[in-house]
Amino acid sequence: MRTQKGVPRKEDIVFRHSTRPLVVGLCALVAAAPAAPALAIPAGGAPPPAPHTADRALHAQTLADLTPTMKGEAYAYAAYSLFAAEADRQDHTAVGKLFRSTAQTELTEHLREAATLAGTVGSNAANLRQAISGETYEHQIMYRRFAEQARADGDLQAAKLFSEITADEGRHRDAFRTALTVVTTGRGTIPAPPKADVVAVPAGLPKVKAARTKANLDTAMHGEGLAHAKYMLFAAHARQTGNTALARLWEGTAKVELHEHFAGEAVLAGLVRTTGRTCARPSPGSTTRRPPCTRGSPSAPPPSATLPPPATGATPPPTRPGTPPPSKRHSTSCADRPGHTRRPAHAPRGSPAD
Repeated sequence: MRTQKGVPRKEDIVFRHSTRPLVVGLCALVAAAPAAPALAIPAGGAPPPAPHTADRALHAQTLADLTPTMKGEAYAYAAYSLFAAEADRQDHTAVGKLFRSTAQTELTEHLREAATLAGTVGSNAANLRQAISGETYEHQIMYRRFAEQARADGDLQAAKLFSEITADEGRHRDAFRTALTVVTTGRGTIPAPPKADVVAVPAGLPKVKAARTKANLDTAMHGEGLAHAKYMLFAAHARQTGNTALARLWEGTAKVELHEHFAGEAVLAGLVRTTGRTCARPSPGSTTRRPPCTRGSPSAPPPSATLPPPATGATPPPTRPGTPPPSKRHSTSCADRPGHTRRPAHAPRGSPAD
């Protein structure tokens, strides 16, 4: 039915009245929304300091979940860095670059975003108190227990390493206590940073036998990886506040945690294998997630690099549509596989890209 010219139809009036509040509301939201902060990385490659607190209060369970999240990302950074070094030694340059770039994503994007949500970085004094608490636990409880258990299980190399790290963590705690006194009173001198006794991590099999020792090594490596990552964030904050001496203490201690403690534990755990075997194993901290050198490739690892059978009752990871059966897959090395693609940093774990 036509309406008189110039007279709006009833349905037009209803439509305009129903949409106007929506448009006005959207405009108000856009105007009130704060601009998203840029995640810029300084030229030196170190992550910028995380904000002191999260933008809003998080649910207690979410905060609890952020700790293992950060441990996993820090562990992945440390492990992928070792995998990159091994790939370089085997002249798998492209694979080494892929591992290295993925490691940086884990540290400077994923871990930093989780640390921001958790409000990990505080004032210099708060950061020192947090570190003192962690070092005290590792010195007095964790590594002492690990050493005793490894000795009882006959893994003497692990017992010796755990005992050495126990002493190191005690020295770290004492240095942080001294630094805290300087920061809070303005008197005294920040201790000099410790020197890392760098441990080379060649490809090799585990050097321990007991399942308990292996589990303790895994726990220890996750702790050392997280300590390294957090101390680098604390160092960035110290530099931002003009405390260069404290920044150097954080950075030196972080190097010990990564290049000495984590590396020594990685040797005993047999974390690094040849590049082909590394590509065949699940990614660090996961039973199904593949390393970056295999993502996006339909090829399987070499025949010698077989995955362990799934545990009894475990469900094997789903096969991608179009993936040929194992007997018909190509047995090329990681470096020779075409079509390598890296999962974007924003893609969720377990997405089809993994």
